Amino acid sequence: MRGVIAILAIAFSMLAPLGTRAHEIPSDVVVHAWLKPEPDRLNLLVRVPLEAMRDIQFPQHGPGYLDIAAADDLLRDAAQIWIANGIELYESDRRLTEKRVAAVRVSLPSDGSFRSFDAAYAGVTGPRLPADTQLFWTQALLDVLIEVPITSADSRFAISPELARLGLRTVTALKFLAPDGAVRAFEFSGNPGLVPLDPSWRQAFFRFADLGARHILQGYDHLLFVLCLIIPFRRVRPLVVLVTSFTVAHSITLMAAFFGLAPASLWFPPFIEMLIAASIVYMALENIVGARWQRRWVVAFAFGLVHGFGFSFILSDTLQFAGSHLLTSLLAFNLGVELGQLLVILVAVPVLNILFRSAPAERLGTIILSALLAHSGWHWMSDRAAAFAEYGAWSSLDPGWFGSAVQWIALAAAAGAAGWFAFRRHRKAAGAATAEQ
Repeated sequence: MRGVIAILAIAFSMLAPLGTRAHEIPSDVVVHAWLKPEPDRLNLLVRVPLEAMRDIQFPQHGPGYLDIAAADDLLRDAAQIWIANGIELYESDRRLTEKRVAAVRVSLPSDGSFRSFDAAYAGVTGPRLPADTQLFWTQALLDVLIEVPITSADSRFAISPELARLGLRTVTALKFLAPDGAVRAFEFSGNPGLVPLDPSWRQAFFRFADLGARHILQGYDHLLFVLCLIIPFRRVRPLVVLVTSFTVAHSITLMAAFFGLAPASLWFPPFIEMLIAASIVYMALENIVGARWQRRWVVAFAFGLVHGFGFSFILSDTLQFAGSHLLTSLLAFNLGVELGQLLVILVAVPVLNILFRSAPAERLGTIILSALLAHSGWHWMSDRAAAFAEYGAWSSLDPGWFGSAVQWIALAAAAGAAGWFAFRRHRKAAGAATAEQ
């Protein structure tokens, strides 16, 4: 009996996935959506893979073909439960609670109607597919029209889509068709929170300032570099010089990348990430062997140029939320980075001063802490170097790349020379003031 029970248990464990396969969570789900305000309502068009509508047994026939004629009620229920209930819309900060699923329709995977709002609207509200269409239900697309009453088409609208539950990785591509005919495209993963579709400059400013501060505080590689930068130098004058040098440098490359002056090759981001890790290793090793702040500002400036490109990668992915306030968003992001950096310094310097109360403790602590940071940076650099090597960048370099590299080297040299001149003038002025006293 024990043997029979064991065989039955194995058999049931092997057969169980077959019965639940229809309810498995899809790996990748792409949601396409259009939003257009009319004088009295919002028209929201959404296209979702039908297999993302889990826990609903759609009628089928044959080897898994969707029974289109018998599926209307279930399609409407799926649209309400999985789509309409997962999207919140706002008009001038007022949550719109009245949402109506006006139309649903099943489309073929080859249907291209969602390339424009008018074609998508005509498709959703048009006749359904013929009842004898042989369409596997796992390949079908569900098109939905949701109508939401509003007071004016000229209001400011926002959307909060919570569609991450549709798949393990859900990407939403949304296009907002403004009353003036302008089309604003958005693409976000998971649940992005509240997204203003036509943000004011204040909304853009605070959003990007918050993004910059969070990036410096949550970006551990940038955080460790700042720590390496200040560990041996915790007095006011060295900190001002080092932080100013780093800030000016990463602001230069951040703005240059914003205006499209950075390389657009696929290998460039992993190359920069590798250099950021290398900057941590170099700075930590310099702390161990001994460093002078009068020369470190040059190194801080050079690596600041590299970190600025790293900041630009985050900024470029989020500029879609800036609306028409691109320059405001750029300045706000940079300000957020500086505020986050300042917060790190204000916390780290007193803590280090407490730990390093005596000269022997300071030297030993600097070596130990820098060795730990170098260890982390080395592992990051090795992993990122392997990722960079997969792109085969060195074999694809062309004369145009070298010309761009020469321009960047010249720009860095000019900026460094200007910084050096300003620093020397500052030292002479300070020396003259001291002599007069």
